[in-house]
Amino acid sequence: MTLDTNPANDGAATEAATTLDLSVGGMTCAACSARVERRLGRTDGVLEATVNLATERASVRYDPGRVAPDALVAAVRDAGYEPRIEDTTLDVTGMTCAACSTRVERALARTPGVLEANVNLATERATVRGLEGVATRELLTRAVRDAGYDVAAPEADGGSDRHAAAAERRDAETQALRRDLIFAALLTIPIFVLDMGAMIVGPFGAWVEATIPRPTLHLLFFVLATGVQFGPGLRFYRKGGPALLRGAPDMNSLVMIGTSAAYGYSVVATFLPGLLPAGTVHVYFEASAVIITLIVLGRYLEAVAKGRTGQAIRALIGLRPRTARVVRDGEEREIDVAEVRIGDLIAVRPGERVPVDGRVVGGETHVDESMITGEPIPVGKTEGDEVVGGTVNGTGAFRMEARAVGADTVLAQIIAMVEAAQGAKIPIQALVDRVVLVFVPAVLVVAAITFAVWLSFGPEPALTFALVNTVAVLIIACPCAMGLATPTSIMVGTGKAAEAGVLFRNGVALQGLGQARVIALDKTGTLTTGKPTVTDVHLVPGTDLDEDRVLRLVAAAEAGSEHPIGAAIVAAARERGIRVAEASGFEAVPGHGVRAEVEGATVHVGAARYLDRLGVDAGPTRAAAEALSAEGKTAVHVVIDGRAVAVVAVADEIAPATPAALKALRAQGARIVMVTGDDRRTADAIAARLGIDEVLAEVLPSGKADAVAELQADGTRVTFVGDGINDAPALARADVGVAIGTGTDVAIEAADVVLMSSDLRGVPNAVALSRATLRNIRQNLFWAFAYNTLLIPVAAGVLYPATGLLLSPMLAAAAMGLSSVFVLGNAMRLRSFRPPLGRGDGGGPDGGARVRRPAGGGAAPEGAAAHAA
Repeated sequence: MTLDTNPANDGAATEAATTLDLSVGGMTCAACSARVERRLGRTDGVLEATVNLATERASVRYDPGRVAPDALVAAVRDAGYEPRIEDTTLDVTGMTCAACSTRVERALARTPGVLEANVNLATERATVRGLEGVATRELLTRAVRDAGYDVAAPEADGGSDRHAAAAERRDAETQALRRDLIFAALLTIPIFVLDMGAMIVGPFGAWVEATIPRPTLHLLFFVLATGVQFGPGLRFYRKGGPALLRGAPDMNSLVMIGTSAAYGYSVVATFLPGLLPAGTVHVYFEASAVIITLIVLGRYLEAVAKGRTGQAIRALIGLRPRTARVVRDGEEREIDVAEVRIGDLIAVRPGERVPVDGRVVGGETHVDESMITGEPIPVGKTEGDEVVGGTVNGTGAFRMEARAVGADTVLAQIIAMVEAAQGAKIPIQALVDRVVLVFVPAVLVVAAITFAVWLSFGPEPALTFALVNTVAVLIIACPCAMGLATPTSIMVGTGKAAEAGVLFRNGVALQGLGQARVIALDKTGTLTTGKPTVTDVHLVPGTDLDEDRVLRLVAAAEAGSEHPIGAAIVAAARERGIRVAEASGFEAVPGHGVRAEVEGATVHVGAARYLDRLGVDAGPTRAAAEALSAEGKTAVHVVIDGRAVAVVAVADEIAPATPAALKALRAQGARIVMVTGDDRRTADAIAARLGIDEVLAEVLPSGKADAVAELQADGTRVTFVGDGINDAPALARADVGVAIGTGTDVAIEAADVVLMSSDLRGVPNAVALSRATLRNIRQNLFWAFAYNTLLIPVAAGVLYPATGLLLSPMLAAAAMGLSSVFVLGNAMRLRSFRPPLGRGDGGGPDGGARVRRPAGGGAAPEGAAAHAA
């Protein structure tokens, strides 16, 4: 975006006109570009719009006072095209408090082309969503630097190299703080001992008074305090001074003003005492030195604690292999994993980590996939099986073909998701941001009022009381605690979730999952194993067909179907040694069934409603279908040449962990709803076995999102759990969508939370972790707000008239330094979180509950999509 300083038209609006260049995707002809141009031109506030089809760019002159860039983006989308958006991550250095991160965020948000900016104080990272080619990294970096902060240079490798560089910067900062702390302490301790020690211990004070002349003592204090003030304390001047001059003071400004007041007053009292009123000649070198030393101590402890909050990400990065053994020209060559390309043949030896995602092309082994699924039992791998980068090979050697490398691997995507969640903001953070924006200026106002009141109405020496209390107010104020309260808890909580195989995509999901009161679950593949099997074949009395003949015809018709029930029928036929016939004229009728021509016969297979649609009498099969449904099985009707001849029953085993998971969800106060395509009788039978509160049965694939909307109608927050392609709309419609990690990519993309394994116990564990994280955030926010609300008035001296108590600036510095450490320490408690359901809870060999299968089968697989009775 560029400012148009040469107005082309008359009027005040055009004088301030701004030009925005949008990159637009999806335009294929002149009609497309004309449509985008017209839609932009009709937008209120747009003065001129020109769209170039060849360059796929739209140039828009508009009045920024009447329309915002995001409205122009929405206009392009309304026209049916997509503006190209890109995400940029910046590692911001120099931020020390919530005011800093808020200021950087506002500076980025005002940058041309930026649609959304999010700055996280704990991770020291800014995530910016902007228009491609407009909100460039260079422009964003300049905005950060203009705000008074800096951006670390991007690493060549956006992955591990960037993390390594960030860790090095953090370590360097920690070591610098440690050196400053030691230096400050060595200079401050003599001042503290000679001044405060002399006041506390009478004999020692008398000895000091007799041994060291007061002018000499003050001169010594001056030398030592100067070393602290302009040595370790210089960091506050470097950051606080420019911020103050820009009219955007931060915590460094408060420390700078407070310590400078104490130090400067002491310098005047030492060298120019005649300038001060009688009775006010006192030195406060010990206050300025101790304040700086204690604040540097707090910063050091904070840096150490912040380093620990990122352990989950570092652990994930540590799973990345550094090298791969690639087979080229018949020889094995060890290369950097970043050089591996798709299609490369890779040799993996026993005990090594799989370097990238791929497929086994030779050899057999067992692979420990616990880092992905959480399952401790190694998984057997043979030719054709998929393997995931970062997992550990067992005792066998194998060769694999690389199928995904770099940022496309599962591990890289997990790291990216955890990073995104850790850098996200939850809705409650909005309140904090609003408070922080005015906090430091408000403290400066309170400090000025404190000084004026004490100087005007305080006891003698009034100037001394005014100075001491003003310094205490400036020093005790702590925006850091407010800024760290939310992001540190999110960092630790999402990291702990990743360890448990739960990935949160964003902060809204982290907050929303714990607040949801209804958990709606898809059935097939979620409550069940998703592997249905044929349990019964019921023939209508009098038919001239036998079971094998029926299965042969039905399997032929279902061979073209992608539905799990169809696959189960085909598998059952093959298990019986039946050769599946060739079919023609295949047709799938969504939500009803399938049709095909097989060996001269017209075969229809599907639900009872399919028979109604065909006008076929379902009477001969109704009684058998109802009996099978009552057992929790799915009854599939078979019609051959217009006559109902059989019912095939299919059942899907309840997943071993399902009963324990549902019991835990009920204990957490959730109302459990099953959403299924099965007929009412089958669904109710399954719900009764599992203790499900409510059933939405006979829901067509396209109706799952509507079912979720129905549950939300009274304002209830709903979480939907699913795994299939047809679950994606419902996952997107729910307040929080949870995808089973073994599900389809479409479902996972639509979800807010991803479980890395098919174990449903991950849902109550994720809910418990969400609630624990929110509880931790509330504790941190309560502390941060209560600390500032209560102690700033105390520092100002409100207790003095009634009790005679005043808060020493040195105690104020200690309290301020430790307040941030308290918040970080409280967040670290989340590392000890234990999920309510471990792998050993619930019974079965893998820790799941044993579920007794009823005679002839288990739960019906979800059949409404094309088959259920």
